[in-house]
Amino acid sequence: MPDKMKAGRKPTIRISKSDHARLSALASTVAARNPQASDELLAELERARIVSDGLISAGAVQMGSKVTFKPDTGDAKTVTLVFPGDADITEGRVSILTPIGTALIGLSAGQSIMWTARDGRRHELSVLAVNRPAREGDAADQRAPAPSTTAGD
Repeated sequence: MPDKMKAGRKPTIRISKSDHARLSALASTVAARNPQASDELLAELERARIVSDGLISAGAVQMGSKVTFKPDTGDAKTVTLVFPGDADITEGRVSILTPIGTALIGLSAGQSIMWTARDGRRHELSVLAVNRPAREGDAADQRAPAPSTTAGD
């Protein structure tokens, strides 16, 4: 099973400076009552490439991003990644402190990651699309995301 040999290597992820700071504080806050979720989130934050807020790619999963992903367990799903107080699975709002939420942060469309469910089983998910969250003053930008460019602009 050569494909499973890659399971230990995680893809490169990018997280904005402000998300990194808020998520680090959240992980510290929940450490006493939910050490496993805290440890998993801190491990992802530690391996992330931290990017200035204005330079984070629109295609990277950030807090508030709407993400379409395909789990190895079934059909594609679309969720919004949120802080625990805003989570509501019936509304498709998934907490960053869930195993899937932690797995999604910082990924981009086309990337896959192995993650461990609360029951201990390992799964893989692949990100199909990311719609970045609207920031104050750029709601129109969310409706029509700017094309991504690689040239220095």
